Formats: sequence, C-alpha cells, structure tokens
Amino acid sequence: MPLPLQQVSSNPVEEARSNFGEMIKNTIAQTVTAEAQSEKAIEGLASGQARNLHEVMISVEKADISLKMMVQFRNKALQAYEAVMRMSV
Repeated sequence: MPLPLQQVSSNPVEEARSNFGEMIKNTIAQTVTAEAQSEKAIEGLASGQARNLHEVMISVEKADISLKMMVQFRNKALQAYEAVMRMSV
C-alpha cells in the first residue's frame, strides 16, 4: 500500500515563524531549568545533603554551557539583524 502524500503547508513563512518561536521558547526553558538545577545542587552541597561533588560540578557546567549558548544565540541574532538593517532597499 503506498504511503499517503504529506499536505504542503499553504503558508510556509508562518510555519517557519512558529517553529522558530517554539525553538527559542524551548531553548530558554531548558536554560532556566539547567540554572535552577545548578542552584539546587549548590545549595545541597552547602547544606551537606549532596555527597558527590562531581555531580554538583556537572550540573554547574551544564548550566554554564547552556547560558553561554544563549549568549551566542543572542549575538548571532543581533548580527543578523544588523546585517538586514544595513541592506539597501
């Protein structure tokens, strides 16, 4: 039996816009979650509840890398915006 054909979106710009927006929301949510987990791990270490320093350090590094990625994402978006603004119409 042949596979059904996928219906092509009538407005690919709107679809791309919504997908891009969802990607940004998910990335920000993951960054916030990583930061919260890192803070919780640090508090656990300070209170003596955390037994493994390496797990705390891994959590902190995940949050750090996530934040660095968000900063680079912002920088690239700003560069793209500036490049578009320099274009002559």
